[in-house]
Amino acid sequence: MAIPKEPRQLMINLMYLVLTALLALNVSNEILNAFKTLSSSIDKSNESIDAKVRSVYEAIKASEKEKGQEEKVKPYRIKADEVVKKSQELVDYLANWKKRIVVEAGGFGKIGSVLEPSDTAYPQRLDNIDATTSLLVEKKGGDSVKAKILEFRKYLIGVVKDADSKDLDTATFSKLMPLSITTPPKTDHNPTRDWSIANFEHMPAVAAMALFSKMQNDVRSSEEMVIKLLGALAHSKDLKYDTVAAVAVPKTTYALEGDKIEATILLAAYNTNNQPTVSISQGGGDKKPAKGGVIEWSTTAHGTGLQTVKGNITLETAERGTISRPWSFEYMVGQTGASVGLDKMNVMYIGVPNPVSVTAAGYAIGDVYLNVPGGVKQSGENGHFVVEVSQVSLNMTIEIMAKPKAKDGAPVKVGTSSFRVQMIPNPTLYLMGKRENLSAAEMRAAIGPIAKLENFPYDAKFKITELQFSMLPKGGEYKGPYKVSGDQGVKFTSNKDVEELMKRAKPGDRVFIESIKGVGPDNKLRNLGSMIFTLN
Repeated sequence: MAIPKEPRQLMINLMYLVLTALLALNVSNEILNAFKTLSSSIDKSNESIDAKVRSVYEAIKASEKEKGQEEKVKPYRIKADEVVKKSQELVDYLANWKKRIVVEAGGFGKIGSVLEPSDTAYPQRLDNIDATTSLLVEKKGGDSVKAKILEFRKYLIGVVKDADSKDLDTATFSKLMPLSITTPPKTDHNPTRDWSIANFEHMPAVAAMALFSKMQNDVRSSEEMVIKLLGALAHSKDLKYDTVAAVAVPKTTYALEGDKIEATILLAAYNTNNQPTVSISQGGGDKKPAKGGVIEWSTTAHGTGLQTVKGNITLETAERGTISRPWSFEYMVGQTGASVGLDKMNVMYIGVPNPVSVTAAGYAIGDVYLNVPGGVKQSGENGHFVVEVSQVSLNMTIEIMAKPKAKDGAPVKVGTSSFRVQMIPNPTLYLMGKRENLSAAEMRAAIGPIAKLENFPYDAKFKITELQFSMLPKGGEYKGPYKVSGDQGVKFTSNKDVEELMKRAKPGDRVFIESIKGVGPDNKLRNLGSMIFTLN
């Protein structure tokens, strides 16, 4: 990145880097572990999809060997061979990126001079954000990933186009195919809408691994669509003579609880004048008629883990009577996770704005907001809020809410976080920058004591508004006490008696500054203690 010559722009860049670093330091372990769980869940889903693809692929090869089927099936088997090969190459390519991220983030132990995998496939530091930024943004690795995905997507669309299928045309397939590249929105940080910056810059290593697992999932799901289509087309003309295959194509194979699940269910070979009907296990066993040979179905994700949707598709034919075939597909439902992290401390203080950051897996950060107890103010957006508290509490609970994804839906509570609420501690008293060993000359020059909050993370100030001043001259009689007060801070000179005593201060005199009271950011009057000096 070029270093700006203008001092103001340089300062803005430095402030952004510092802010990014602070935000990275506050990523909670709960969210990192959620990403780890998410990545593992998607990997398991990928294994399930791969097994189904292999089953359909092996069925195509077996069908070619059947008597009288070779000439008809062979062209589709050859295309299936190529699809499976290219799909595996892309999955392996994405898996290699996951390994590179683990190595870059310190996820492998070193034995001698050779890097060996440790007991876990995840980085030792799940929150490492340097690996993804370096490999995928600065070294342009993300551009290579994007190019590979677009190339494979174009190839699959070409396979469908060449198949000249009336059951699933190119435009429909393009919309249904999970594997795609979405151009990110234009932001101040990403004015060029760079895909790599939007997806990988300052992303924790474990989150990047979950994203690559999701890409592998999209590859497998898209491969499954094409292989199933090729298998169906190989026998699309067999309606009068042989079997038919039912195809259920989910638009997503991984969702969070409450998300919408959509699928396209179709009979690969059908008569446009004789529409099939499908029955579905979810939704009360509904029956849905086809339109143009295709049945559109959707539901809301529920439960957690691997979910199975199945049913039967039925076609009434004049040639063979009623033909009914079972179909099924699976999708994984993950759990949402969210947390609130204090930006400065592990406790909230009364009287000062407490900045917090919110994270919520599975939801756009702009749709997340806080629900705080009564009497507590909060403001902010896009994951950054300021909370002002008013009462001491050992367990104040804040709810993390998300706007509904459906237009007619209700807000969703995605998590809670609890915090302690305390008073700001009492400040330390100083006179002429000292707490003891004050000279007579310093006493004569003093204006008044001050109260300082030491080692406190917030910009909070106390004003001394009242005190009692007295003096015991060396060898003389006790003088005072005299009250000194001031709304904007006390000054000894506001009391003439005190001013006269200070003018006569000499070594050996004892000065008593007692009943010191002040007001802090919470606007409550406090007793701050006393100061006693023997002048030297």
